Amino acid sequence: MSTPTQQSPTRRRLPSGRSLALLGPAFVAAIAYVDPGNVAANLTAGAKYGYLLIWVLVLANAMAVLVQYLSAKLGLVSGKSLPEMLGLRLKKNNRRAFWLQAEAMAIATDLAEVIGGAIALNLLFHIPLFLGGLVTGCVSMVILSVQNRRGQRTFEFVVMGLLAIITIGFLAGLAFTHIDGGEAASGLVPSFDGTETVLLAASMLGATVMPHAIYLHSALARDRHGHIEPGPRLQRLLKITRVDVVIALVIAGGVNIGMLLLATSALRGVPGTDTIEGAHAAIENSIGPGVAIVFAVGLLASGLASTSVGCAAGAEIMHGLLAVRIPVLLRRIVTLIPALIVLGMGVDPTLALVLSQVVLSLCIPFAIIPLVRMTSDVALMGTSRNTPLTTVAAWVSAGLIVALNGALLWLTITGTG
Repeated sequence: MSTPTQQSPTRRRLPSGRSLALLGPAFVAAIAYVDPGNVAANLTAGAKYGYLLIWVLVLANAMAVLVQYLSAKLGLVSGKSLPEMLGLRLKKNNRRAFWLQAEAMAIATDLAEVIGGAIALNLLFHIPLFLGGLVTGCVSMVILSVQNRRGQRTFEFVVMGLLAIITIGFLAGLAFTHIDGGEAASGLVPSFDGTETVLLAASMLGATVMPHAIYLHSALARDRHGHIEPGPRLQRLLKITRVDVVIALVIAGGVNIGMLLLATSALRGVPGTDTIEGAHAAIENSIGPGVAIVFAVGLLASGLASTSVGCAAGAEIMHGLLAVRIPVLLRRIVTLIPALIVLGMGVDPTLALVLSQVVLSLCIPFAIIPLVRMTSDVALMGTSRNTPLTTVAAWVSAGLIVALNGALLWLTITGTG
């Protein structure tokens, strides 16, 4: 990532639109919210249960806006990322244990992204999944090299372009389907329908409130703007950051809800639509091959962008917790191996995607709880600490996540519901 010193000359050359020029870090983090894991979870939920779980996406996106803003604020005010702050505060053994769960989260993240890219290449060009995963990993190295060579701002532009492709790819089908507004509104009322819906809800939550995005956003904000001393400039940056987060995550949330609506309106009741491949085939049959191709292109963009962002997050987590910084491209090669093993074993890719999101959901509390504690700490944050209302909202969010994960574990173990 580029340093604040490298970025500041670019900002000074801008004669106007300075506030708009400061947007961008949240769009990189938002890629995590429209990754292939979202596609698998949202299509499965819509195809099987219709509008039932819309409320999960709405609630998760609202929590994501709050959490991502707190992460960016921590980076701006403290000048350190969340992993760095944890590395400073945890004892040696605790720090290593924390890194192990964070590394498991990073592997689950990369698994979803690479599998998603492999599925997209298979749908578009009939490339075998294993080879498609290898191609996805190689292309992600090219995207990461943009960050290394051209700096964070250029990387942000590349990711924002991919986000635009993702949005068009996943929402294009809605123009050719009918949405029942009344039934969709009924999905805003929280409810479940058995154990599987709890599993799906946890998967959707894990795919929406992404722990690696929480860790990374603090680093993105820090690297773009640097450590800002208390004063008018910090307050202005915090306001711009709020706008950045809201715009980016409203787009990401709209894409997620759109995918569930598309699955409900076009795929429900069609056999095999609980897999991405089956959903793609059903879209092609019911809406047309053009929309199916656009959908597959969106899935490919999602896999390429999200695996690049996930790899950058994993590198920051390792650096912050272990004080070890390895080249991000080397990490890309290492973390690609588990995904290729899964693809080579012939595991159902959609099931692997959904289960990877459950792992992410279980890891969310480890990121969000220390984030809330740190951003509420007056000694660390000064006048920028969380307001009482923000603190309550953040703790309620953390509590809901823990409760949903607890319900998931209980219902899955007992087989009840």
